[in-house]
Amino acid sequence: MVKLMARMHARKRGQASSTRPYRNQPPEWTPYDKDFVVKKIEELRRQGQSSAMIGVILRDQYGISNVKEVFGTKMSKIVEDLNLKPKYPEDLVNLVRQASHLRKHLEENRKDLHSKRGLQLIESKIRRLVKFYKKKGVFPTKWKYDPKTAGLLL
Repeated sequence: MVKLMARMHARKRGQASSTRPYRNQPPEWTPYDKDFVVKKIEELRRQGQSSAMIGVILRDQYGISNVKEVFGTKMSKIVEDLNLKPKYPEDLVNLVRQASHLRKHLEENRKDLHSKRGLQLIESKIRRLVKFYKKKGVFPTKWKYDPKTAGLLL
């Protein structure tokens, strides 16, 4: 049986995908141990790289396909243990950056209705994410997303 997930803002179904094989130890072709990977993650994080970019670098330059799959610990947990966690969650920062770019585009192109709708969808995702982080205790309950001051968040 294949589970299908619906899209967030469209009435279409998602794509079915294959699953990765289960591993409880690093593959024999991986020449790196967990200590090397932790040091490399710390070095890249101190350079200001995002988690996604660190994953791309580890994949492309070192052949480590997935940190959790290979070493059993998520990259976010490693970054948290090293006290290098960013002030705001990366997914929220990426959405705010996308919304601010779109807002700047709409200042120049006021009649771009497709982008206006896209901005509405992005900001609804931001509000939903903020509600989630308030429930989890990441943000205080009084914290609110304000589009005018969102550029300062970046």
